[in-house]
Amino acid sequence: MNASHGNEPITYTAHAHAKVNVHLGVAEPREDGFHELVTVFQSLSLHDTVTLTDLGNAEVDKPRVQYLKVSGPHEAGVPEDDTNLAWTAVDRIMQHLYVTRGGIKIPEVGLEIHKAIPTAGGMAGGSADAAAALRLAERCYGRYYGIDSVGDHILDALGAALGSDVPFTLLGGTALGTGRGEQLTSMMTRGTYHWALIASDRGLSTPSVFRKLDELRDAGRASAPALDTTEISQALISGDAQRVAAHLHNDLQPAALSLRPDLRKTLEAGMDAGALNGIVSGSGPTCAFLCASQEDAEEIAAQVSIEIPGTKGVVAQGPAAGAEVL
Repeated sequence: MNASHGNEPITYTAHAHAKVNVHLGVAEPREDGFHELVTVFQSLSLHDTVTLTDLGNAEVDKPRVQYLKVSGPHEAGVPEDDTNLAWTAVDRIMQHLYVTRGGIKIPEVGLEIHKAIPTAGGMAGGSADAAAALRLAERCYGRYYGIDSVGDHILDALGAALGSDVPFTLLGGTALGTGRGEQLTSMMTRGTYHWALIASDRGLSTPSVFRKLDELRDAGRASAPALDTTEISQALISGDAQRVAAHLHNDLQPAALSLRPDLRKTLEAGMDAGALNGIVSGSGPTCAFLCASQEDAEEIAAQVSIEIPGTKGVVAQGPAAGAEVL
C-alpha cells in the first residue's frame, strides 16, 4: 500500500499469478452444463499487476467502480468496463460488505491492470486479476469497517461465483482441484519447476474447447477422462522435473489441437528445442514446456517464438504464490 498524503488517493497493489494445469482430467458434462474436473494446478511467477485506488468519495449510497484502465503487452481485447472479472470482483465484495456490515457508506475506487499474462491463453489471467481485485477490495474497505479480513471462506465463495479458476488463483502454490476446479486441496511438492510458455497472438475460447471435447468423445475420437492423479502427485513430491514431465497430461489438448492444428507445430518446436515435455495449458492456446533449468527455459522460449510466427515466449517458475497484496 502507498501512504496517503493529505487528500491524495490511497493506492493498493497486488500481483495476480498465472497458473498451469500439470494434470487436467475432464469428466462428462454435469446437469448444470459444467464438466466435472480433476486437475492439479500450479501457480507461476508470471503475473499481472492490479492496482486499486481509493478515490475517497464516500458520499454515495451504493459503492461503485469509477474506471478500469488496462495496459501492458497483453492489453489487447481486455475489457475496461463491468464485463471485466476484476471490476465484477470489486462490486461483489463491496456488496457483501455493504450488506453484512450495516450498509454504511464506502468510497468509490478505480482499477488499473498491467497485463503480462496472455489473454484467452488458458493461464487464468482474468481469474487471477479477479482474485487480486478481491484481495485489494478487502484491504481497502477493511479500513472503513475496521476489519482485518472478511475471511478466506468468504473470498473463496465470492471467487467461485466469479469463475472456476478464481479460488485457485487466490490460493496459489500447487493444489488438487475437483468439482468445477473450485474445490481445492493443497498438495505437497518439492523443488522449483522451470517453464517456457509460448503464447499465441490468437486466443481460444474455453467454452468452444469443452464443446469440441464433447464432440470428439461422442464420435469416439478422444480418450476416456484421466481422473487419477496418483502418478503426478508422487512425481511432484519427488521434486524430479523429468518425472513430473513424464506425467504431464491435459484431456482438453486433443480438442484444442482440433480447433487450432497450428499448435501441433508449437509443441513439436518446443520438444525439438530441448523441453522435457510440453502440453497445451488448460484450454489453450498457450503451450507450456517444462524444462530442466532456467537457462533451458529461456533458450526454448526464445527459439520457439522465433521459429513459430505469431507467438511470444516468456519464462516462469512454479510453484508461486496466490494473489498477494504488496
